[in-house]
Amino acid sequence: MNRNNELPHERAALPPAVFAVAAATFAVVTTEMLPVGLLTSLGAGLGTSDGTAGLTVTLPGVVAALAAPLLPVGVRRADRRLVLCGLMVLLAVANALSALAPGFGVLLGARALVGVCIGGVWAVAAGLAVRLVRDEGVGRATAVIFSGIAVASVAGVPAGTLMGELAGWRWSFAAMGFFSLMVAVLLGVLLPPLPARGAVGLREVAGLLRVPQVRAGLLVVLALVTGHFAAYTYVRPALERVPDIGAGLVSGLLLVYGTAGIAGNFLGGAAAARDPRRTLLVISAVLGATVLLTAGVGGASAVAAAALLVVWGLAYGGVSVSAQNWLMAAAPARHEAASALFAGVFNAAIALGALLGGRAADRYGVPGPLWLGGALALVGTVAVVTVRMRTRTPAGRGSEESRPAESTESTEKVRP
Repeated sequence: MNRNNELPHERAALPPAVFAVAAATFAVVTTEMLPVGLLTSLGAGLGTSDGTAGLTVTLPGVVAALAAPLLPVGVRRADRRLVLCGLMVLLAVANALSALAPGFGVLLGARALVGVCIGGVWAVAAGLAVRLVRDEGVGRATAVIFSGIAVASVAGVPAGTLMGELAGWRWSFAAMGFFSLMVAVLLGVLLPPLPARGAVGLREVAGLLRVPQVRAGLLVVLALVTGHFAAYTYVRPALERVPDIGAGLVSGLLLVYGTAGIAGNFLGGAAAARDPRRTLLVISAVLGATVLLTAGVGGASAVAAAALLVVWGLAYGGVSVSAQNWLMAAAPARHEAASALFAGVFNAAIALGALLGGRAADRYGVPGPLWLGGALALVGTVAVVTVRMRTRTPAGRGSEESRPAESTESTEKVRP
């Protein structure tokens, strides 16, 4: 029996709507990170320093952290298909404004709009798989939706950077504007009607913080994402200190890291669909150990650094989708509110990680951010260990302490 307003499909195949949502997450992440590869030309074009130009990356993250929990409250009972389409049109407008910006102030205004889109898209899209597929396909569909993050890092941002080098940074933003508009059309055509399942209020969002499993999940997200960005922001200078690794090889290693991240997303998603707590426990422990080893012995040889970077990519690639599965299990009847909190904390952690990593680098040199990042990841491990998930699985598989909960949203159906 299909849920109301959902696409019928065979168990073996995901509906096109899932891939349309993945295209939306790819668009917002690529747009968010695009200035990273364009900072020098962007700053020169608008007459500002590289440091000041870096605000084009920081500002969207801060705005997204605020927008994620507030936007579902603002749209309340609006159809979520229309919300996603509207956000993608707004993203297209923001990219067009960025491409045409006559000065840095206008560009920052456009980037603030990008932050609204990032927070809004993730607040809605992160928990949408449960409404697009049957229960047995939710884990796989969630992994596909979250794959937009890794694919943006491997393909989207490098492609935008290359276009900026060949045609100028304005054309990179223009291209993302056109792509965002096409994604809006795809969402409008492929998504079924998705009426709001009850208005999301601030009280409901804040009320989730009283659930111990939700608090623990958000603490894990904060620790892992902050630690990752504190360390990864400085991974290039760390790699450049390794003997026999030149600038060209660093770029190749980072590409390998991104490819490992895509694999980690799907591996983590498959594991977390069965047991989110155990999956996050493994991911956080491996991530913490890998980053600490990179700081301690990763500089000994190119082979060691490359191996550690692959493991790092595999581990971090599974963080987002595994944490999302954890939160969906912890709040089975309030998916959108949980997704809003998740997106808000995630984006705040990105900004916090970059800030703390910079302070650690200034005080302790290049290894400092890596030591900090590894330590924070291990804090996430402790948070996972101290909380037990008191939920149930379909057909009673496994322990009732670590499996996703029964969902009241799907008439006695449950998450995988």
